[in-house]
Amino acid sequence: MLYHLLPRFTDIHIVFNLFNFLTFRSAGAMITSLLIAFLAGPATIRWLRELRVGEVVRSDGPADHVRKAGTPTMGGTLIVLAAASSVVLWAELTNWYVLLALLALVWMGAIGFMDDYLQVVLHRTKGLVARYKMVGQLSFGLGLGLLLVLYPIWPVPATWTMVPFFEGWVAVLWAPAYVVFVSLVVSGSSNAVNLADGLDGLAAGLGAIALVTFGVLAYLIGRVDTSAYLGLLYLPGAGELAVFAAALSGGAIGFLWFNAHPAEVFMGDTGSLALGGALAVMAILLKAEFFLLIVGGVFVAEAISVMLQVGWFKYTRHRTGEGRRLLLMAPIHHHFEKAGWAESKVVVRFWILGILCALLAFSTLKIR
Repeated sequence: MLYHLLPRFTDIHIVFNLFNFLTFRSAGAMITSLLIAFLAGPATIRWLRELRVGEVVRSDGPADHVRKAGTPTMGGTLIVLAAASSVVLWAELTNWYVLLALLALVWMGAIGFMDDYLQVVLHRTKGLVARYKMVGQLSFGLGLGLLLVLYPIWPVPATWTMVPFFEGWVAVLWAPAYVVFVSLVVSGSSNAVNLADGLDGLAAGLGAIALVTFGVLAYLIGRVDTSAYLGLLYLPGAGELAVFAAALSGGAIGFLWFNAHPAEVFMGDTGSLALGGALAVMAILLKAEFFLLIVGGVFVAEAISVMLQVGWFKYTRHRTGEGRRLLLMAPIHHHFEKAGWAESKVVVRFWILGILCALLAFSTLKIR
């Protein structure tokens, strides 16, 4: 909104020209969403407590988690609303990259909200049944894939995607396969972040790290000089996703103020599905889906740990009649808790791993 309104007053004062600059608006978006989340946090927590939307703790989880029962959840609404408000205020609202990313944030947040609402308000223990939740994720991915194939927003073929480590290399997919690929990226990313949301501050901190990384990547890809220098695809207009990423990371950091150990509120599926879906769509729009695997390495490890645990349990039960576990508990962050690590230590160490994954991803831009 400010981008469309204020630069026209440059003749009055040169300061209004700042609103033309991507870096200035990205910084403004991050600060705005952070402040919205920070200032609205106490009222949101009180409102959730009045609704009695308390967290349900697994009976087989770490013993220390019993104290978390009843802590307000659905706090992800704070992230989504803060980020969406900031994007509307600071971003170029005629930019398709921003509009599609914002749609993903709201769509996935709505799916998560319905799941949380059914579980903690209506007390339906299964929430939104897994298959229906997956249908919502996959349908959005299929719709996005079809839209991008039929009405591409890039100057390059829609079915191209960049390959890390190799300059000028792109993977070229068959159009129907690309649509399925987009759908899998969306559902995989949103579910991976959802699985990481099990410890105080874990998903919010890792999400903020990944979002800042993608914001920088968007800025580089959206500039003709830096994209050429680094051997990346040049996507005009993609730099505007830096504003979106900054706004969402600011919302996540503002939420982290209340979600840090010991947490006063949890994001629930509302926040985790929204964060994961937004990250996925940013990667898709930037043609950097494989880059997401590196940046979100911790999220990938969380998802793989669950798949291995479930797969091994079913396999051993089929072969021996008794299911066995690879880990003390899945996802893997609970394994380390069961092994004796303090919750705060697990979170900080996973944040460090998230930063290392981000640095590794940046290194691929020069190791080409």
